[in-house]
Amino acid sequence: MVAEVLPAPRAALVAPSPDVLPGAGGPGARALAALLAGGRDERVLHVHERPARPGRPAPWPAWADPEVVAALGRRGVRAPWEHQVRAAELVRAGRSVCLATGTASGKSLGYWLPALTAAREAGPAAWGGRGATTLYLAPAKALAADQLAALDELAVPGVVAAVCDGDTPPDERAWVRRHADVVLSNPDLLSRSLLPDHGRWAPFLRRLRHVVVDEAHVYRGLLGSHVAAVLRRLLRVAEHHGAAPVVVLASATTADPGRTAQRLTGLPVEVVDEDASARGALSLLLWQPPLRPIPPGQGRDAVVVAGVDSEVDAAVDAGVGRGTDAAPGPEPGDGASGESGASGASGASGASGASGEAGPRRPAPVEVAELMADLVVAGVSTLAFTRSRRSAEEVALDAAERVGARRPASAGTVAAYRGGYLPEERRELERALRSGRLRGLAATSALELGIDVAGLDAVLLAGWPGTRASLWQRVGRAGRRGEDAVAVLVAREDPMDTYLVHHPEAVVGSPVEEAVLDPENPHVLAPHLAAAAAERPLRPEELGRFGDPDHVRALLDVLVRRDLLRRRAAGWFWVGDGRPADALDLRGAGGAPVAVVESATGRVVGTVDAGAAHASVHEGAVHVHRGRTYVVEHLDVEAATALVRREDVDVTTSAREVTDVRVLAERAHRSWGPVDLRTGLVEVTSQVVSFRRRRTRDGRPVGGEEPLDLPPRTLRTAAVWWTVPEEVLARHGIDASDVPGAAHAAEHAAIGLLPLVATSDRWDVGGVSTALHPDTGAPTVFVHDAAPGGAGFAARGFAAARAWLGATLEAVVACPCTRGCPACVQSPKCGNGNEPLSKPGAVALLRAVLAHADEDAPPPPR
Repeated sequence: MVAEVLPAPRAALVAPSPDVLPGAGGPGARALAALLAGGRDERVLHVHERPARPGRPAPWPAWADPEVVAALGRRGVRAPWEHQVRAAELVRAGRSVCLATGTASGKSLGYWLPALTAAREAGPAAWGGRGATTLYLAPAKALAADQLAALDELAVPGVVAAVCDGDTPPDERAWVRRHADVVLSNPDLLSRSLLPDHGRWAPFLRRLRHVVVDEAHVYRGLLGSHVAAVLRRLLRVAEHHGAAPVVVLASATTADPGRTAQRLTGLPVEVVDEDASARGALSLLLWQPPLRPIPPGQGRDAVVVAGVDSEVDAAVDAGVGRGTDAAPGPEPGDGASGESGASGASGASGASGASGEAGPRRPAPVEVAELMADLVVAGVSTLAFTRSRRSAEEVALDAAERVGARRPASAGTVAAYRGGYLPEERRELERALRSGRLRGLAATSALELGIDVAGLDAVLLAGWPGTRASLWQRVGRAGRRGEDAVAVLVAREDPMDTYLVHHPEAVVGSPVEEAVLDPENPHVLAPHLAAAAAERPLRPEELGRFGDPDHVRALLDVLVRRDLLRRRAAGWFWVGDGRPADALDLRGAGGAPVAVVESATGRVVGTVDAGAAHASVHEGAVHVHRGRTYVVEHLDVEAATALVRREDVDVTTSAREVTDVRVLAERAHRSWGPVDLRTGLVEVTSQVVSFRRRRTRDGRPVGGEEPLDLPPRTLRTAAVWWTVPEEVLARHGIDASDVPGAAHAAEHAAIGLLPLVATSDRWDVGGVSTALHPDTGAPTVFVHDAAPGGAGFAARGFAAARAWLGATLEAVVACPCTRGCPACVQSPKCGNGNEPLSKPGAVALLRAVLAHADEDAPPPPR
């Protein structure tokens, strides 16, 4: 993908004309005509064109089972692409493979061809009629269900495929263990159920030939570190049962898929990344909604936009905050600012020098709803990505009403798809997607993955998704049948989005990011070592499977001192209480989901993630589920239940949250002249304190702010922080009024550069900056781990502070912007809307911090 992305010259940043864009006679032309109707071409700031490409087919391998080939032929696969055959040949030869090609390039054939062939070869002659088995792991239940549907449609004789996940009843799990040749699951069930009970899975495991890790690029940061440990546990248990499976990783295009695959598996991995599939042309439009008039007598801040995303919900959808509100929520400009996805109140927005225009713009969700309605009416199948669950519901409802007003019979062809739906609702929507009954779908990142949505002609994005890798993954959902397609990135009224649509080189002219993970993170690896020892005593010769043997041995010694393991001559044995795997939370969800229950009937409407419940299903909140509105009557925090009543309302609700950070214990200290650099334990306390209602259509407030009585939530974690006396800042030209923006910008930049020294992901940490912190008595910047107890990122930042903050200063100074941009001081997950920010202030503050910096200690040996 990277090689095909060419930055357009500034002179090309003009509104497009349909006759110069691809797809003149196909769905692309219809999509463009619908998008640009009514003079909307002025909203298009840039068009990036990706040309069509012919495919390079290859012959079927001689070893491919005729029944498998015939089944694929019935699905329309006359011949495989070259990259599919290359991957399949490597898998057949017993080599682990990372298949990293574009979206809709047919990666699944590369692993199903050898897996189904192996199952067919051994099946009839094997004990009990069971042949070689395959374990397929997906990051989302919907993806596993989609793969099962595809295998069922193939109907390869003698091959039994079944899903086994958290929704599978116990009696069905027993059947799957006994009969399935292909088990489709996820890393969570693997860690908590299959591996601890591996004895019951022995018939399946002893024949395990293939392990498929689909959408491997998703496993980054802490989640990636957890999954790396789970895969090592799996390979160890499989070896115990006499199997040596090949691991096949299917990944979107990333900066270095081979290194990521090796870190995930601990195995040497062959990379297949030359995409030979055919594809249609794609037009990517960078789109800025129009300005809205300001009513007489009202300033910009008085005009509240409709369709504002719930930042808490958006953060939880993205995996930010790990279910605990790990960053600040004060209003912008009050002296405290921070980076996290955990703020329940939207911060101020602005262009930060990107456009300089005054007045509010039309909200991106409203713009996307209108565009999707026009596309659906024009017969263009459309998928719209939103930033939050609530926004997905609102966009779908708005678009359906617009479609219904023009074509009443088509109103039911638009729906929402998001997390929190019941399993049967998800399956119903997935069937409607596959059959084409739905023509327009508003979704969260749940549909960013490779679920087969055939025949999409257009993709809309309501705001920047956070990374270029995610952007291209979503854009790639359009044109999945090889037809020409259109994608539109609609900018939110946010500094980052505004900057990007005005600077297309930052979108299409830069390489995609690398998936960052650390399989030897001690905070992650230690509990997995305990789980591995409970599954089977750890032998000394096995330590290298989990990383550097000396590092692993040191972690085992800690577990022995805590009386969780016992060292014997044969190895390390689990002696703690219960099953250690039960305490592992791979995704950091922050607890069990909150059930949304209709009070009149007792029917479970859906679920809400625990981390978002206080802000989204508090008493009085409006909860939207599949286009129907419910009003929350009571939130029982201890029972994890929200009671609701069905009621048609024309308002939305948004919560306000306040956050406090308190220093609990200092673990280490570095004096850099007048600057103090410290690391230790902090407590981040967040509390939803009030909410307000707004009219759905125009976002105007209805009544005043209403108080809430919800308990605070705390996160005890590790942090690194530095303090700079006010007089030092003054000597470096930072006035007292500029301190909040300078500290906030420096915090964002530092978090963005932490992966250089800590092998973290931006979403694994949070931050707080304040002009005067009560525990330090001075301007302070905190950067903290987002995981309870810490994950080692802040500690590594403290140890390598000079290198870290020096690189941060260099990056900010080197950025060509003048007032700050996403490449330097703006953050995609700022809880305060990237306000206030001062790039010059950040440069001066970082120079003040580094003026007397000492040398960093070398990293500990591993």
